[in-house]
Amino acid sequence: MPSWIGAVILPLSGLLLSLPAGADVKARSCGEVRQAYGAKGFSLADIPYQEIAGEHLRICPQEYTCCTTEMEDKLSQQSKLEFENLVEETSHFVRTTFVSRHKKFDEFFRELLENAEKSLNDMFVRTYGMLYMQNSEVFQDLFTELKRYYTGGNVNLEEMLNDFWARLLERMFQLINPQYHFSEDYLECVSKYTDQLKPFGDVPRKLKIQVTRAFIAARTFVQGLTVGREVANRVSKVSPTPGCIRALMKMLYCPYCRGLPTVRPCNNYCLNVMKGCLANQADLDTEWNLFIDAMLLVAERLEGPFNIELVMDPIDVKISEAIMNMQENSMQVSAKVFQGCGQPKPAPALRSARSAPENFNTRFRPYNPEERPTTAAGTSLDRLRIVWRTMQHSVTDIKEKLKLSKKVWSALPYTICKDESVTAGTSNEEECWNGHSKARYLPEIMNDGLTNQINNPEVDVDITRPDTFIRQQIMALRVMTNKLKNAYNGNDVNFQDTSDESSGSGSGSGCMDDVCPTEFEFVTTEAPAVDPDRREVDSSAGQPGHSLLSAALVSIALVLQRLCR
Repeated sequence: MPSWIGAVILPLSGLLLSLPAGADVKARSCGEVRQAYGAKGFSLADIPYQEIAGEHLRICPQEYTCCTTEMEDKLSQQSKLEFENLVEETSHFVRTTFVSRHKKFDEFFRELLENAEKSLNDMFVRTYGMLYMQNSEVFQDLFTELKRYYTGGNVNLEEMLNDFWARLLERMFQLINPQYHFSEDYLECVSKYTDQLKPFGDVPRKLKIQVTRAFIAARTFVQGLTVGREVANRVSKVSPTPGCIRALMKMLYCPYCRGLPTVRPCNNYCLNVMKGCLANQADLDTEWNLFIDAMLLVAERLEGPFNIELVMDPIDVKISEAIMNMQENSMQVSAKVFQGCGQPKPAPALRSARSAPENFNTRFRPYNPEERPTTAAGTSLDRLRIVWRTMQHSVTDIKEKLKLSKKVWSALPYTICKDESVTAGTSNEEECWNGHSKARYLPEIMNDGLTNQINNPEVDVDITRPDTFIRQQIMALRVMTNKLKNAYNGNDVNFQDTSDESSGSGSGSGCMDDVCPTEFEFVTTEAPAVDPDRREVDSSAGQPGHSLLSAALVSIALVLQRLCR
């Protein structure tokens, strides 16, 4: 063999040995990378046609590469943007669940309130004319306060309902005693004795329990939907740390720099990167799951014990019983009031000419359930039933969606990494990008949460510095969960501390039979001070509570019906 041939072969063999393992003519070309890079919308002026030395790279392996410094910077920002979009898209379900269900529930409940007030007003204006108009502010104020409570106003439901019955007593007391003239001060004295007099029997106490439980549950439930919506919206907008951005770049786009733009990350590699980047979000999971459980409990209350149909049918009988109690005991009630508040002044001759029983009976008579209205008023009540049934279907739908949202934050890495557009999948563990080359990913998968990332091989996580923003969301969930648990038991957390006699029965009441006065006793003509925070407990708290606005609506309608007759 000629000597010159050997002289040529030896240098060529040395050159081949010096090439990177697996390198060939195609691998050294950046044609595929140029095509993929351009498809991302970047200028091809940034990218070389062939691999170049990679000493300038700060994130990707410093080997022969298709990436310039400018490309690495742009792809790093691209990986950050894609990660933010991935998290937002993956959490889309839970966010839309709370947004759409909050809107639907709120619309139904507001419609229930509006229809209740409108049907009451329309029926009474048409039927009773001026008689209703002269008393309408009592009922308008009730609806106003119920709406204000539902929308988050600082309203104590129990005190408000007590005030409603006290004002109604003032109006009725004048009707049963037309022969007397009552000053404002005298009527105020009458109203202060409502609890002790019990002129309507036990109906106000039961209705108070029914209405307060229902409205507490409804308001707290819609507040829970609001908090869930806000937390989901906030947490889904992530701000990756510098360490996370480096890991994302290495996982998503370092294959480009190595000339392997079609090779996707290994599934387990993706999981470790995502668990490191979303460590704080995973810590939200425990409190989030407790919050969802509490929401489901309150939803069960709205479906069951607070079902409107359970209270609509017997309410008219109860109100009739209350009116009859007032009629039967009118003389005793009047005598006790006169004893406690003093003897009123006689009315002018024209008013006193009418006897009390005659005046009373023309306006109040026993209610016959067969006399239920079947005209416009009946249609209004049917419409309320339809609204509530639709609302119940909405609650059932919300429950199913809430169940699906449990563990959503700790599941984010798994949801993202099973996306075929992100990773090579679990079935392709050999032909995937492991952060250095196309081969199996060997490190173990980290557990969830911040403290478990101390040895994360892919993301530099400072476990001593929890994300303050996420901690704020955890606290918001914790506060809301406490409110929901109170609402489940019939307690309004905003007013729980207004009485030291808070009951454990779940009624939100605190007046026990052996403490609260059960008889009306006067020893002086001066009205005693009344504790505005006095509460009563439902002796049948163990039985299913009946509630919602129609309880108040029907009771109001029937009371006024008798008032105006």
